[in-house]
Amino acid sequence: MTLPTQLVLGVLLEDPTLERYGLEICQVAELPSGTVHPILARLEQCGWLESRWEDADPHERGRPRRRYYRLDPDSIAVARAAIARARGSVSRLGLLRPHAAGGT
Repeated sequence: MTLPTQLVLGVLLEDPTLERYGLEICQVAELPSGTVHPILARLEQCGWLESRWEDADPHERGRPRRRYYRLDPDSIAVARAAIARARGSVSRLGLLRPHAAGGT
């Protein structure tokens, strides 16, 4: 699992019942839209996310409609476990790094 995917899932896991719109996820994860939106699309394709378009008139709001995302309730535990596995893999990789010359 890539670090950007972990960051996106981390935002969604902060409060799994909360719906967040795409650009809000970008801001909180500190990632560009071109990175976040493909991740959201893949997670939705996998069945981890639910999404919906807001029922607002863009002309009344003065902005485009927002698409809201939230974790599927059945995927919350799976997402947490996947992030834990990914972080564990990174930690284990640190053990494989060669020590600096003369170091222990």
